[in-house]
Amino acid sequence: MVVLAIGLVTMAATLSGGLLALGVGDRRHLVLGLSAGAVIGVAFFDLMPESLELAGATFGPAQVTAATATGFLLYMMIDRVIASAGHRGALAAASLSIHSFFDGVSIGLAFKASLAVGVIVAAGVVMHDLFDGINTVTVVLANDGGVRAARRWLLIDAATPLAGVAATLAISLGGATLGLALALFGGFFLYIGASELMPASARGEAPLATAGMTVLGASLLYLAVRVAQL
Repeated sequence: MVVLAIGLVTMAATLSGGLLALGVGDRRHLVLGLSAGAVIGVAFFDLMPESLELAGATFGPAQVTAATATGFLLYMMIDRVIASAGHRGALAAASLSIHSFFDGVSIGLAFKASLAVGVIVAAGVVMHDLFDGINTVTVVLANDGGVRAARRWLLIDAATPLAGVAATLAISLGGATLGLALALFGGFFLYIGASELMPASARGEAPLATAGMTVLGASLLYLAVRVAQL
C-alpha cells in the first residue's frame, strides 16, 4: 500500500509539472539544474552503493558496474532511436510516458530492497516526474499539438508511473538479481541526469547558476541518503 501511495504521489508530481509548464518562465533552467543533480545523486549515492551491497555476495564489482553501464547505454540507444524517428509531438510525449512507466518500476524494485532505498529513489523519481510533466506539455505545444492534446498526453504520462509500480507487485527478485536491477536503473538515472536534464538546464542565460543548482541537488540527495542510513 505504501508503494502504491507513492505511485499516486508521482502521478500528482507529473500533473503538477504539466500544469506549471507555462508558469515557470525564465527560472525553468534553474529548476532543471536542481533536478539533474538530484537524479545523478540518486544514481551515485544510493542505487550504485546499494546494488554493490545486494549483489556483492554473488557478483563482483566489475559485473555490477557493467550492469550500470548497460543501463546507461541501453537508455541512450532507446533515446537515439526515438530521436532518429523524428522525436516530435506525440512520439516525444509517448517516449516520456514509457520512461515514466519505468520510473514506477524503479520505485517498486527499490522498495523491495529496503524502505530506506525506496524512499530515496521515490524522492528522486518524484522530482524527475515533475519535469516529465513540464516536458510533456512543452513538447506537445511546441509541435502544434494544441492544449487538448497536451492535456491528454499529460494524463497518460501521469498514470504510467502508477502502472509501473503496480507491475512490480507481481515481481519477486532475489537479493543478487535485485542488486543488478538497481545497478541497471542507476545507469538509466545517470543518462537522464547527464544527457537530458543537465544540457537542458545549460541552455539558460545563467550557466554558472544552473551548475550551482546541480551541485546543490546532488548534495541534498547525498545528505538525504546519509540521514536515511542513520
